[in-house]
Amino acid sequence: MTETNEPAGHSRRGLLRGAAIGAAGLAAGFGAGAAVGVGAAAPPYRPSGRRRFAGKVVLITGATSGIGRAAAIQFAAEGGKVGFCGRRVDRGRAVEAEIRAAGGEATYIRADVRVESGVRSFVDQIAKKYGGLHVAFNNAGVTIEKPVDQLSSAEFDQVVHTNLRGAFLATKYEIPHLVAAGGGVILVTSSSNALSTTENRAAYTASKRGIVGLVQSAAFDFAPKGIRVNALIPGTTDTELVRRAAGMLNAPESVWRVFAAQWAKSHVPGLGRMATADEVAAFALALASDDFPYMTGAQMVLDGGKTAHAG
Repeated sequence: MTETNEPAGHSRRGLLRGAAIGAAGLAAGFGAGAAVGVGAAAPPYRPSGRRRFAGKVVLITGATSGIGRAAAIQFAAEGGKVGFCGRRVDRGRAVEAEIRAAGGEATYIRADVRVESGVRSFVDQIAKKYGGLHVAFNNAGVTIEKPVDQLSSAEFDQVVHTNLRGAFLATKYEIPHLVAAGGGVILVTSSSNALSTTENRAAYTASKRGIVGLVQSAAFDFAPKGIRVNALIPGTTDTELVRRAAGMLNAPESVWRVFAAQWAKSHVPGLGRMATADEVAAFALALASDDFPYMTGAQMVLDGGKTAHAG
């Protein structure tokens, strides 16, 4: 499952099944001196040192944590003027301060992608402040995991309105600024669930598959205007939200690492681990750069081999 970057108000019951039991068992194992393998570790993230976004304005939704936060930091490190939104003001201001302390340029604006007027205001404010728009990373998302018959219509709407309608609204109001700039890139976060899913994810999967359709159609709409539109399809990513969903937000790092490795061993055939937020963000930067001018309407997968095995 794709990592999302805004709190849903509901835990991911089905993401890491048996999390509380697993956490307790792992903790007990450590206390008894049990040896449990931690699996493959992610390679350390190393900044590219490139300046692919120097002089460009980059807009990101859902960037107060997780993939969005990592992307905001990386875009700024490569010279981008980054405008980003999210609902948690304290987190947003902290990310903005972190970027500025590192010598980058960033502006946080509180916005909820479910609210059309807020999305429009956010996009217009960033474009006005920085003098245009060149790259948009529509990344905000949530999930509520229940069987279809247990999902309320309000819960279904919450997921679809955030993930799919939110991406539509952001794209809608980004387009005029990208056209005015002579072209640009829109990247939208979908999920490996758009290709291969499991139980309890009807609302999430419907929204993420819908994103792929939105991206493909928009790519045709605006190719003549020099705007490329692509979908990023990541697998489960090790972030705060996933740890919270697993009931292990406050678990010792050593316990979490073992649990995550055991989960990934069963769920991510191939690399056998979750992605890191920095890895997914680095992929987003590559797709948003000028390195792939012929790519549009694409579904670009970064999931450690999950969907290759499922297929």
